[in-house]
Amino acid sequence: MRKIIVTTFITLDGVMQAPGSPEEDPSGGFKYGGWSAPYGDEVSGKAMQKQMEPADLLLGRKTFEIFASYWPQHSGYWPGINEVTKYVLSATMQKSDWQNTTFLTSVADIEKLKNTDGADIKVWGSSELVHLLLAHDLVDELWLKIYPVLLGEGKRLFNNSTIPAAFTLTESVVTPGGVIFANYKRAGEVKTGIIGA
Repeated sequence: MRKIIVTTFITLDGVMQAPGSPEEDPSGGFKYGGWSAPYGDEVSGKAMQKQMEPADLLLGRKTFEIFASYWPQHSGYWPGINEVTKYVLSATMQKSDWQNTTFLTSVADIEKLKNTDGADIKVWGSSELVHLLLAHDLVDELWLKIYPVLLGEGKRLFNNSTIPAAFTLTESVVTPGGVIFANYKRAGEVKTGIIGA
């Protein structure tokens, strides 16, 4: 069975939309694109290199279209991005010129993929896909890059369809700019209790 790892940039108030540039995803009138850029430094660069190690990708259609228009020509910054398999969940898109792209149409397709042998699968961006995965308990790990900024608007990592689930912190790094890289793995059901009892 393959692990599905959601890796995302996120603000303190849970926004994940367009961290990389103003043009990345202005949908919904979002005007803060590129909000992660001012926080780059050597520590975050090394942490990102580790997160960008080659792995098959699972992407929603919108994120795939953004990636397909950029990464094939910039693969020097993300070694292996052209060679890994890109799985795309879409009800409308069926083909792409980007090599090694496979299209999925349902949660059942994702479940079948997860139950195959192979390497881990990383999800980048893809807010609607992430919501779907969280609602169906298909996320094994969350790799969050938490930025010290509030935006108040934009696409968010979590919504009300997320099922209750516990996670354990497996790795963390804090950059000089205050960005927290925190990796969590699924750890069963939510436990409750009484503080101080």
